Amino acid sequence: MTVLSVVQATYVVSGVLFIGSLAGLSKQESARRGNVLGMLGMALALVATVALALEQSERPWPVTAGLILLVLVVGATVGTWRVRKIEMTQMPELIALLHSFVGLAAVLVGFGSYLTEQHAGTVHLVEVFLGILIGAVTFTGSIVANLKLAARIRSAPLNLPGRNAINLGLVVASAGLLAWFLAAASAGSDAVALTALVLAAVVALALGWHLVASIGGGDMPVVVSMLNSYSGWAAAAAGFMLGNDLLIITGALVGSSGAILSYIMCRAMNRSFVSVILGGFGTEPGTVAAGVSGEHRETFAADVAEQLTSARSVIIVPGYGMAVAKAQHPVADLTEKLRARGVDVRFGVHPVAGRLPGHMNVLLAEAKVPYDVVLGMDEINGDFGSTDVVLVIGANDTVNPAAQEDPGSPIAGMPVLEVWRARDVVVFKRSMATGYAGVQNPLFFRENTAMVFGDAKEQVERIIQSL
Repeated sequence: MTVLSVVQATYVVSGVLFIGSLAGLSKQESARRGNVLGMLGMALALVATVALALEQSERPWPVTAGLILLVLVVGATVGTWRVRKIEMTQMPELIALLHSFVGLAAVLVGFGSYLTEQHAGTVHLVEVFLGILIGAVTFTGSIVANLKLAARIRSAPLNLPGRNAINLGLVVASAGLLAWFLAAASAGSDAVALTALVLAAVVALALGWHLVASIGGGDMPVVVSMLNSYSGWAAAAAGFMLGNDLLIITGALVGSSGAILSYIMCRAMNRSFVSVILGGFGTEPGTVAAGVSGEHRETFAADVAEQLTSARSVIIVPGYGMAVAKAQHPVADLTEKLRARGVDVRFGVHPVAGRLPGHMNVLLAEAKVPYDVVLGMDEINGDFGSTDVVLVIGANDTVNPAAQEDPGSPIAGMPVLEVWRARDVVVFKRSMATGYAGVQNPLFFRENTAMVFGDAKEQVERIIQSL
């Protein structure tokens, strides 16, 4: 049996493991198994790729092995260093940054493939062009998403005059550059073809930047999953250029699953999938909710503890503020103590709570909150009317009644957790500032709502002490 046949068989096994990994990640109970399968599949893929590189290398094998080892050591060292310094709240921007690496790799592979491939056919040239185009869009789009999620630039959408015409013009320019590139390459004008390829990369970089910059912070969870899809298609394009079947399979899995997740997130937010992925095409900028005013009512930990002890049913709604305060462990402790007293405690998690799909579920699982009490929006929204107390911990936009009541709001039409229907609502916030979408929340001024100000972790710990 040749090395190539063994490598191909290993690639098939890796592909099956990757599919099993996605299946495992679809449920909290099997997520750990899904991660293990994914890591095992990637380990096999790396070993097989290194073996194939050593077999096909024109250099002496010790030189090739040394270069591969150097790259692996550098990558593993940088990756380990960064991950150890990243907080859980910073995971969304880290993931966006990692997507940019995939896009940049596709661009570099595209140029490398064109410069080293002699007398390439039209199909391969199209693969090179598309790989560079998708990779460049992914690269700059992911950088912008990273900066927005890290609050290094404004989260509000960039509304340039004629933004849809700008995007369309860049796409048309890319199509024209593809025709120019193919014509020059077929005529043997390598310098002209390379010029067209460089210009296409520049146009794609501008397109990626403008697409994501035109999307507001409220839609960032969708953008992250969308960029995940783009990075998958960029990897698949690189696989076609390199003739690597596993890279094609893996890229297609990531690309399709990311697209499906983006569609699911858009449905959860009542957003147009086409509009979001095209940088807000077909939508007009919303206006900040008007007429939101009133007096808020402040409460304190001891009073909240008294409310909870007299309650029969409690729903906890977590948001990004819980992640920032690292309050998941005290919240889990509070849940355990209330359930021990016979109180029915459940969690209501909005699909886009946090900065990443599943962000809150991961935090609650980390704190050992039982899976069976963590429910999605559709599962729990009908129960708020019969609930005694709702604790909103760090959530804002996902519990904003303006989404249903104010047609001019930027989040108008977005499905939200209808917490205001409960008997009593307690909102944990640091201040009365608006949420990530920049929209004021009329919930804070309702008669059945009380505000607990300060660090959520400290306030929950005080409630536990009062209990």
